[in-house]
Amino acid sequence: METKDFRCCADNTDPKCLETPAAAEAGTDGAETCTPVPRRTTERSAETRKKLINRLNRIEGQIRGLRQMIENDSYCNDVLIQSAAAGAALNAFNRALIGAHMRGCVTRDLREGREEVVDELLATLSKLMK
Repeated sequence: METKDFRCCADNTDPKCLETPAAAEAGTDGAETCTPVPRRTTERSAETRKKLINRLNRIEGQIRGLRQMIENDSYCNDVLIQSAAAGAALNAFNRALIGAHMRGCVTRDLREGREEVVDELLATLSKLMK
């Protein structure tokens, strides 16, 4: 069975976008203006997937630690230092993922003549650099 991700736009920013395929089939919530967009996926090796998940698990632990620091009324400077560490960890995750994306997905798409992937990458980098 083919799965469709019902969105009006690639980044789901249009307020007329649908939340569920059922709403689209029922013709509600602006369905007449929404076009189904196929769900895109990336196949990753088990090793790559494990490394990315491990990074996310560490980041999740850092965020939980931050919450606990706030709950315990920790000194602001200590919280800020831990927050900076969590941000740096998330930036490292993004760098690893963007590197894999460029070496894999972007390179493949360019070889197949899909040059629009460059615009997509530039838009993504712009969001990451805000």
